[in-house]
Amino acid sequence: MTTASSPRAPQVVVLTGASSGIGRATAHELAARGHTLVLAARRAADLDALARDLDPGGQRVLAVPTDVTDDASRRALIAAATERFGRVDVLINNAGITVEKGWWWDDPDPLRVLRVNLEAPIELVRLALPAMQARRGGHIVNIGSVAGRAATNGMYSASKYGIRGFSLGLRRELLGSGVTVSLVSPGFVKSEMTASARLPMPGPEVVARAVADVLERPRREVVVPKGYRVALWFDRRLPGLADLLVSRVLIRRRYAHDRTP
Repeated sequence: MTTASSPRAPQVVVLTGASSGIGRATAHELAARGHTLVLAARRAADLDALARDLDPGGQRVLAVPTDVTDDASRRALIAAATERFGRVDVLINNAGITVEKGWWWDDPDPLRVLRVNLEAPIELVRLALPAMQARRGGHIVNIGSVAGRAATNGMYSASKYGIRGFSLGLRRELLGSGVTVSLVSPGFVKSEMTASARLPMPGPEVVARAVADVLERPRREVVVPKGYRVALWFDRRLPGLADLLVSRVLIRRRYAHDRTP
């Protein structure tokens, strides 16, 4: 019998954004812990290669090329998982983007950040949740960010504040239903998204372990790496000092942006 402190049985996990960064590291971590995986991302070749690497026999890992911003693609993902494995025990909404260069107001389509980071997770939850409620069991894990608690980038932080509010509110809406909701909020870790950041960063494996751990010991929210809890405390208690530190970073960014031909 599973106890509150012992690992849960392997589960069927749908993981978006699986082809790189935190998603790829999470896929490796969950596969190592015996979970059955449905991997979703747009890059089909990378996704297929990852699935073969994790499960050469093709018994426990299914790759489903997916555009999370497309309704038909989202529906096909959940349908493929259910058809192949009979159910979806866990939905991990990891796919995420930011405005890659310059300022969001100069980007031709900045709202795509909201579509990927906020709208897509909400719509995937809508698709997966009814079956979870019917079984009175399931787990939704949303990947947020410390930028959803200490804002520095208007569009990206808007999406991550949104996913945090959605996650915490959904958790309360589902109390007593048997469906658990967790939020994992990473700081800077090495990935394609942070490739231009000049900061000391751990690898995405630290986030992958946190995600795998909340499946075994559910928690409302996890901030990782742990050192970011101090930064969040400063932002909450000493916002003026946080403004000063951020302004120096932004001044350097403006200088570099203005000098770009």
